[in-house]
Amino acid sequence: MIVVTSVNVNGIRAAAKKGFIEWLAATEADVICLQEVRSEPEQLPVELRDLEGWHAAWAPAATKGRAGVAVLSRRQPERTTIGFGSAEFDNSGRYLEIDLPGLTVASLYLPSGEVGTERQDEKERFMAEFLVHLTDLRARAAADGREVVVCGDWNIAHRPEDLKNWKANQKSAGFLPEERAWLSRVYDEAGYVDVVRALHPDRTGPYSWWSYRGRAFDNDSGWRIDLLTASQTLADTCTRAYVERAASHAERWSDHSPVTAEFDFDIN
Repeated sequence: MIVVTSVNVNGIRAAAKKGFIEWLAATEADVICLQEVRSEPEQLPVELRDLEGWHAAWAPAATKGRAGVAVLSRRQPERTTIGFGSAEFDNSGRYLEIDLPGLTVASLYLPSGEVGTERQDEKERFMAEFLVHLTDLRARAAADGREVVVCGDWNIAHRPEDLKNWKANQKSAGFLPEERAWLSRVYDEAGYVDVVRALHPDRTGPYSWWSYRGRAFDNDSGWRIDLLTASQTLADTCTRAYVERAASHAERWSDHSPVTAEFDFDIN
């Protein structure tokens, strides 16, 4: 079995002060994909820079203090790749891949966008390029007899079941018709499977992000935007997929919660 977790840490140095270190010490994950790290490796405190028992790959953004992704693996990767061949986005701290035996694991931080602004235009450019990469990645992996799981903050809720106030957000970034249609193409054309939704097809949520404003967490008024999407054969081996929701607002160390999947898949 291999256990894979994805979490947007909302600034890893801040998260470390609020409980991330304790969570990391207790997790049974074999691979952890992080987003919004917002730190250069040399800026990390010693307890994050020297992670005993973990092999860490970091992809910081060229713009300091922004974005940044990472992958922590208990097994040393055979290959690490930053970016996906994009002249515009490879230095933006939004994508990192590692190869383990028979398995490629990627950490993604897709732009959040903002309707009517350049940020939304950027998101759409990213999506267009990234769909090509996802399709090529799965095809290459299949040809090599490998499986793929792309984990991260996709910043898109696919269905009404994926956010609490979907009616009020139909014109909001993250739930626009064109964004949802693009995510459908990831599943239907590129051939990926949302493993949480596959195991929980009819339930509302489980949400993975709640605004810090108001009582969104206490009221469970959230969005399900943190996804683990896997190639079909790997997804078929997923035995459990769930959100590690904090017991209380005070115990949160990010505005996102970890999303974890367990696969009956041997990388040895």
